[in-house]
Amino acid sequence: MKKLMNNSTKIVSQFLDGLVAAHGNLVERLDGTEVIVRKEMIPNKVGLISGGGVGHEPAHAGYVGAGMLDAAIAGEVFTSPGADQFLAAIQAADQGSGVLLIIKNYNGDVMNAEMAMEMAEAEGIERAMVVVNDDIAVDDVENRRGIAGTVLVHKVAGAKAEQSASLQEVKDVAERAISNLRSMSVALQACTLPSASKPSFSLSETQMEVGIGIHGEQMSREDVLPSYEIAQLLVSHLEKEIDLTKPLYVLVNGMGSTPLLEQYVFANDTLAILKKKDVHVEKTLVGDYMTSLDMAGISLTMLAIDDELLSLLQANATTIQWTEVSQ
Repeated sequence: MKKLMNNSTKIVSQFLDGLVAAHGNLVERLDGTEVIVRKEMIPNKVGLISGGGVGHEPAHAGYVGAGMLDAAIAGEVFTSPGADQFLAAIQAADQGSGVLLIIKNYNGDVMNAEMAMEMAEAEGIERAMVVVNDDIAVDDVENRRGIAGTVLVHKVAGAKAEQSASLQEVKDVAERAISNLRSMSVALQACTLPSASKPSFSLSETQMEVGIGIHGEQMSREDVLPSYEIAQLLVSHLEKEIDLTKPLYVLVNGMGSTPLLEQYVFANDTLAILKKKDVHVEKTLVGDYMTSLDMAGISLTMLAIDDELLSLLQANATTIQWTEVSQ
C-alpha cells in the first residue's frame, strides 16, 4: 500500500514537527516528547489535555489552542502514549488551577493516564479525569469506546476553563456533555496502517461494517445501503438513547477518506430524517473531526444540549481544526 511518508517508524515525530512548522503561531512541541502544547498558556486557568495514538487526525493535536485543549499527547499509530508522556502534558498544562484529562475509553489510554495522575499527585498538581464513551455500538456502557463525540467535550470543557471556572466546575460540565452524547459509525472500507501492506480487514463491494471503531474494531457485517438508509439506521440506534425533545448539536464525521461530497449527502439525509421527527437541530458540523487513517466511512454524533452547553459550544475558539467566533 502506497503512503506519503519517509519511514513508518518515524512518522509520529515527523508529523508533530510538520504540525509545528505549519502552525507555529498556535502550537509548539515540548522538547524530548510527543506532546503538542498551546503556544500561549493562560496563568491560573484550568489546563485541559487529551491524547492517544496517532491516526485520528486532526484529533487531538488539531484542537490545541484558545478555547479548547492546552496540550495533546501523541502515541504511536493506534497505540496509547506512555504514562511519562501524559505526565509531561500535565506538567505543561498546569498553570496553577489544576488539570483536567479528557480520555477516550480505551484500556491503555485510561491506565496510562491514571498512572500519570498518580505521579502528578506526588508533585502536588491538582488533577481530575473524565472518560468519554460515546460509541453506542458496544452494548455494555462501561466498555463503550470514545470516538468523534470526544471533540465536542474538548469544546465544552475548553470554553468553561476560559471562563476562569474551577477544576470541579470544568469537570462537571464535561461530564454533563458526556452523559448527553452518543455516536455510531459505519465503514465502507478498512484502514491501512503505515507499516502494513494491506487493509486491516476486507470488505467486499456489497458489504459495510456497522458499529466500526476508530481502530478498526469490527462489530457487525451487513449489506451495504444507500446513504439515506445508513442515516436511518444510525438515527434509529441513537434515538433510543438521546432525548430528542432537546435541541441537538449534530456532528457528521468523515473517517479519513470519505469525500466531503459524500459527507454532505449523508448530512442532508440525516437532517431530513430528524426534521420528520420534529427534532430541533441547533447546529450541524460536517467534516473530518476524528478519523481512522484512510478508512472510508462516516460517524454520526448527537449531543443533546441545554442553554449552558450551547453557550460553551458557541464560545470563541482558535485551534488548527476548529475556529469559532461568537456572535
